Amino acid sequence: MFKNLTKQEKAWVLYDVGNSAFTMLACSLIPIWFKSLAIGDAPGQITSDQATAYYSIVIAVVTVIVALLGPVLGAIADHKDTKKIFFTTAVSLGVIGCIINGFATSWVLFIVIYILAKIFYQASLTFYDSMLNDVTTEDRMDQVSSYGYAWGYIGSCIPFLVALGAYILGPDMLGKISGRLSMIIGFTVTGVWWFLVTMPLIKNYKQVNYVETEKGAVAKAFRNLGGTLKKIAKEKKILFFLIAFFLYIDGVGTIIDNCINIGTDLGLNTVGQVVFLLATQVVAWIGSLVFARLSKKYQTVPLILVCIVGYFCVCIYALFLSTIWHFGILAFGVGCFQGSIQSLSRSYYSKIIPPENSGEYFGIYDIFAKGASFLGSAVIAWVKLAGGTINIAVALLSIFFALGFLFLWISGRQKSVRG
Repeated sequence: MFKNLTKQEKAWVLYDVGNSAFTMLACSLIPIWFKSLAIGDAPGQITSDQATAYYSIVIAVVTVIVALLGPVLGAIADHKDTKKIFFTTAVSLGVIGCIINGFATSWVLFIVIYILAKIFYQASLTFYDSMLNDVTTEDRMDQVSSYGYAWGYIGSCIPFLVALGAYILGPDMLGKISGRLSMIIGFTVTGVWWFLVTMPLIKNYKQVNYVETEKGAVAKAFRNLGGTLKKIAKEKKILFFLIAFFLYIDGVGTIIDNCINIGTDLGLNTVGQVVFLLATQVVAWIGSLVFARLSKKYQTVPLILVCIVGYFCVCIYALFLSTIWHFGILAFGVGCFQGSIQSLSRSYYSKIIPPENSGEYFGIYDIFAKGASFLGSAVIAWVKLAGGTINIAVALLSIFFALGFLFLWISGRQKSVRG
């Protein structure tokens, strides 16, 4: 499974296998469960369009909160022997929130718990991404990062199949309580899987790159943030990459977070959508492994540019969506590039930043990533509340990919501060 990987590289890759289970649930069954609680004529319930808009707004709120916290938490975690503590805390709280989410009895309570769980989940990724400089060498970053996404897609299918089975078979086997029980099973299995698969990284990770711990680390982290931003403004390769990343990852994150909303708003069969998304995981696994192999032969920037072009085409194709088979083709297109564009962006950024400050720099990386998701979700909400179709909303994301392509091309032509 993890041929030619070191013990630490394997442990690092396994966290992608763990956290991807939560990602899979978030982009498939969680919106369905949310809408089952939210939509209706009873007091306190809302319409389908309102549910889609509110869900997008919630995603936006989460991303802004994590974006604001990321750089400071990352800078503190850069100090000696602290990154594992922060990572373990974020994972533990995220897992607890995930499990509790299944027991929510109203859509308001459901979304509040989900916000908390996703905040800790996203925070764990900030620390996790910054660990890449510690667990592998620069020449292996593209390969190891791609393996993380590749095996994450396949690994996430294991708990998801349990959750999907409970959701599909529930009405026949469990009667009136099937909806509630399937939700409890789905969240619990996902949370337990997430935690168990994370244990090897918690056990084996060693922080190699760090800054020395000193008094007033928290206050200093806030003070240094401005200085780091000034450095980035002067380091053109990093600056133009972050602008590009901000633009193109907008579409990626928005499509992932709203894929089920896209199908339900088109009136497509829910189970059919989820099955196609499950198949997409296999496509994404293959795509990530293909790009991992290509990364041994080709430079990282051209490979990311190929992924951006692929996503641009996907967005334009969204204008023609009307059937479940059209949705399947869209999902296939997303799967071809989904893991690769994220893994290659992560490894490319790891190569061009100072390794001893990777936590702080990845905190800033998350500002750009989460800020982009905020804009994408805002676009979806704005179009829907204005009476537009989901097709138009997704097609508008192509603008971000086009601009992202331009700025990444500019970044690739700049000199790296790491030589």
